[in-house]
Amino acid sequence: MSNLIGFLRDKHALWYKGFLFVFSVLIIVFLLPKQGQFKYEFSQLKGKPWNYDNLIAPFDFPIYKTTAEYSREKDQVLKNFKPYFISNTELLKKKINLFDTLKDKDAVYGIGKPLLDSIYKTGVLENHDVLQEKPGDYQVYILEDGIAEEHELREFFTLASADRFISEAVEKQNIANKNEVIDRIEDYLAQTLFYDDTLTKKSLQQDLNSVLPTKNKIVKGQIIISKGELVSEEKYSLLNSFRMEMDKTKVTSSDYFFLLVGQFIAAFLCMSMIFLFLAFFRKNIFAQNAHVTFIVIIILLFIFIAERVSSSEKLNLLVVPFTIAPIMIRAFFDTRTALFTHLNIILITSFFAAERFEFYFIETLAGIGAIFSIANMTRRSQLIVSSLIVLIIYMLSHTALTFILETKSNSISLSDYAVYGGSALMVMIAYPMIFIFEKVFGFVSDFTLLELSDSNSPLLRELATKAPGTFQHTLQVASLAEEAIQKVGGNPLLIRTGAMYHDIGKTYNPRYFTENQVAGSNPHEELSYEESAQLIIAHVIKGVELARKHRLPDQIIDFIRTHHGTSLTRYFYKKSINDFGASHTDESKFRYGGPVPYSKETAVLMMADSIEASSRSLRNYDAVSIDELVERIINSQIEEQQFINSDITFRDITTIKKIFKKRLMNIYHVRIEYPR
Repeated sequence: MSNLIGFLRDKHALWYKGFLFVFSVLIIVFLLPKQGQFKYEFSQLKGKPWNYDNLIAPFDFPIYKTTAEYSREKDQVLKNFKPYFISNTELLKKKINLFDTLKDKDAVYGIGKPLLDSIYKTGVLENHDVLQEKPGDYQVYILEDGIAEEHELREFFTLASADRFISEAVEKQNIANKNEVIDRIEDYLAQTLFYDDTLTKKSLQQDLNSVLPTKNKIVKGQIIISKGELVSEEKYSLLNSFRMEMDKTKVTSSDYFFLLVGQFIAAFLCMSMIFLFLAFFRKNIFAQNAHVTFIVIIILLFIFIAERVSSSEKLNLLVVPFTIAPIMIRAFFDTRTALFTHLNIILITSFFAAERFEFYFIETLAGIGAIFSIANMTRRSQLIVSSLIVLIIYMLSHTALTFILETKSNSISLSDYAVYGGSALMVMIAYPMIFIFEKVFGFVSDFTLLELSDSNSPLLRELATKAPGTFQHTLQVASLAEEAIQKVGGNPLLIRTGAMYHDIGKTYNPRYFTENQVAGSNPHEELSYEESAQLIIAHVIKGVELARKHRLPDQIIDFIRTHHGTSLTRYFYKKSINDFGASHTDESKFRYGGPVPYSKETAVLMMADSIEASSRSLRNYDAVSIDELVERIINSQIEEQQFINSDITFRDITTIKKIFKKRLMNIYHVRIEYPR
């Protein structure tokens, strides 16, 4: 049991990658479409010929109205709808009975009785907001005894019109105190027909529900559209209806299992290609769980976005800025990894596309163009150039496909390119996304390296001020290392930035290092050999402390820690042996604490640093002395096993030696001796 636990613990990184692989495959299978897919893209074909084969209906389906048609019919229902009013007979009887009490008692009764009878027989409508600014011919429903009848507004009184009716009738009478009579009759005036909100809303909803979203039907076997036929408004409506039904069509239960198996195999193959590529060709990336996790997150993120966009009826899949993915991968890794990841993303997301070949053709070329545009990221403005290049490739690709499929120049419309403009513009989102992932995963992008390698940064200014000789040394080392890494393969910007900071620890005691000493002044003469060695060794420790204080990335700190590896401070070590003998010299007091370099970049920096420093002490600058110096130093480092943890080959080392020799001869103006 303990052996099993130990095995699982030792292989935890591999187990994590296995879990990540299975998880990503399952998520992709979950996101892939499970319903029937309409395999034609026709959104840009309105008014153009149908260049596909005859499209025949595989099943019966309704023809859906357009959104404009459907809204227009509903608006017509709202316009023609009639509100409901209900008669309040109880209130009417109460008012009449109350007025009848004046019979035989008051002369007003004789004048007002026929007027009120006429008004109440006609009806008095409630002055509701629904009737505001309505014309006389506006129709309403009057519900009485369970029966609704249509009437025009002009057929009824309102309180205002009833007042006028009474006033005009009394004015014609030959009586005194006419105003008093009018007021007394109006006291018995009341509304008799009231707006019924519940019944009105219920009836309106029924009328709206009666407006169907369909207008006709296509039967199985009927030709929807023929090859070469013009995609008119009517045909476009048919195609859209067919697409909507296809999107609704679920895979039958008998076929669902095979669909899942097929999607699982496809996702398994695509993700296997990514993981195998990293395991075989990018071992340094595969070794880091954070790096693999980042790549998987990018893949799943764009597949998820593609799924969301494809499920929307209003959005085109081409609007998704897939070119951001290779840009982000390139910002942290290399161009081949970016290209391989992009190709797999497009392979998987093509399952969401209606026209899969056209989608893959356009997006693949756009991604390759984006990678070319940022192959060497030296400034932020490259993203603007990249966006422009992506747009040009999009447009050229679309134009090429249009000419090939439609063979007519007038088939191209400027509106067709709008979707590509939006996608290309969104490439600019890559910059903030790079910053976010940089902080989350602790990566170092080329943008950050550019900022750090600026000689005006605070830490480098301090180095130039306190240790000017060391600063000049770092510039030479950076130049040597950058040229070498370009030849053997690696990150030139990373090694240049690492070289600029590898000796920042010398700002603490700059005068103890030969490049900063004034002629005739050597403070080591006052120290023992061990003390001198410890002061020299301490610049690595001080450099790491200073780097952490200024929050330099770990990738840059690695150059500080490893640029001397576990080598000896050979000058003081030999002096101690010469003066005191090997038996009285503790080698550990003269050896750097390491670790040794564990990447190609840190290994090249170690070579460049040692050779540049040693070249300053040469007595004669000629081809022979430089050749001997380079061979001796690098061979010595190999013998001391300084490169056993770095992925550098003997072929690389041979190439590096040639570059260093050539560069040193150029620096010291050494003429090449030609044979006589």
